[in-house]
Amino acid sequence: MLPAAVAMVVQLAVVYAPSAGGAPAVPHLDKLVHAAVFALPVLFGLLARLPLVPVVAVMALHAPVSEVIQGTLLPQRSGDPWDAVADLVGVALGVVVATAVLRRSRGAADREGRSRASWSA
Repeated sequence: MLPAAVAMVVQLAVVYAPSAGGAPAVPHLDKLVHAAVFALPVLFGLLARLPLVPVVAVMALHAPVSEVIQGTLLPQRSGDPWDAVADLVGVALGVVVATAVLRRSRGAADREGRSRASWSA
């Protein structure tokens, strides 16, 4: 649960910092940052066994709302619809990676259980 909380704090700091820090040295790097800061809380939240639907719903809603807040309440920031798209891609990526990790760990646990059962028989 701690990694999910840390990822959320980092996300909030990045998304709501008073200034975005200027133009990125690499074109569209900001979109990768947006995707990452939305993917990580979703990933770690799901790995901590938080329920899928609330995690995804909250994060998917936060994506466009954060852009509206940046565009209206943070004078040195601007809202960008493409940032919201990158945020939503991050949410989806977090779900995909968490699902794969959980499926793999469940498979490993199943294999371990079958192995132990065969030794005790």
